[in-house]
Amino acid sequence: MRHSLTPRPYRAPGTDGSGRRGFPPAPEPLPVPVMDNHTHLDFPTDDVRVDIAAALDAAEAVGVCGAVQVGCDLESSRFTVRAVDLDPRLLGAVALHPNDAPDYAARGELEDALAEIEELAAHPRVRAIGETGLDFFRTEGEGLAHQRYSFRRHIDIAKRLDRTLQIHDRDAHDDVVQVLREEGTPERVVFHCFSGDADLARICNGEGWFMSFAGTLTFKNATNLREALAVADPELVLVETDSPFLTPHPHRGRPNASYMVPYTVRAMAELTETDLSGLCAQVSANTVRAYGSWD
Repeated sequence: MRHSLTPRPYRAPGTDGSGRRGFPPAPEPLPVPVMDNHTHLDFPTDDVRVDIAAALDAAEAVGVCGAVQVGCDLESSRFTVRAVDLDPRLLGAVALHPNDAPDYAARGELEDALAEIEELAAHPRVRAIGETGLDFFRTEGEGLAHQRYSFRRHIDIAKRLDRTLQIHDRDAHDDVVQVLREEGTPERVVFHCFSGDADLARICNGEGWFMSFAGTLTFKNATNLREALAVADPELVLVETDSPFLTPHPHRGRPNASYMVPYTVRAMAELTETDLSGLCAQVSANTVRAYGSWD
């Protein structure tokens, strides 16, 4: 897929005419602004496409004042570097997704790809190496060896460049923790779209690793996530969309975007019986500690 920064038609939330396949209506604005620390602005969603400024305008209107645009391969990581220069409401993360690393390896391109990721990560508004990690759901066999190698290399890049490490962990909790402990981590680690349980949350508490909760927290079958949030150190909790995926309840199945963050934040406040304004302020402060200032 070739990515472009060319402005594309923006269809306002709820008015695109495509029924449930379109963007949901905007939520009530948050009382204190927060940031979406994981989004993919370059990913198209069926017939709904947005440009960067329009997407961030929609988010800002409901109290989501910034976002981290995340790369998954070389094309999306290059897009990320161009995007953070386009709008000051964006910071960036660049990496090879664990499911893409075996493909680069099969083509004999992994080393060159990792070298370019390091070059892209030198941009001052690229604050994270991610998303990287392990995925035992979609990759198996010898591909797992390439995943592990790529993960270790990304950890090394993050440590040498003093970048936050943003982790993709799917069905691989124990192995991710093992690799992190074996390699030693950079100062800041974020478990993107936290998918573990209370036990993993306690490990993150002990290690000082951030846990980023997405719309999955609002799903009816997400008991493990609600139990994890209940024990998570409030100073380590972040929020994200992983848009255009993982749209929170009650709009699950429709395209996601940064302006949908308030649904998840409100669910977090209800589940933890926390004052909404206080939670927003805490999450915002945590996000700045994780990635630095957007200014």
